[in-house]
Amino acid sequence: MHRLRADVSACAVDDGMVLLDERVGRYWQLNGTGALVVRSLLDGATPAQIVERLAATRPVTRERVAADVTALVSHLVRERLVSES
Repeated sequence: MHRLRADVSACAVDDGMVLLDERVGRYWQLNGTGALVVRSLLDGATPAQIVERLAATRPVTRERVAADVTALVSHLVRERLVSES
């Protein structure tokens, strides 16, 4: 399960989501798909479940979706915006 770190705030915006890393004052902007990935993670979905949901609703290959979701989740963890629990 993933969760936002205690010092990260999330705010929905018209075209996605903004994350604020309060430790360093840095903003991260996510498009609609990125926001869906983050919301799904926070709701308890696994990356594999998110891939299946997106692959069923987007006009791209499952492999492309898997690569993009993996890259985003890895980036969020690496930048210490989300933690794996």
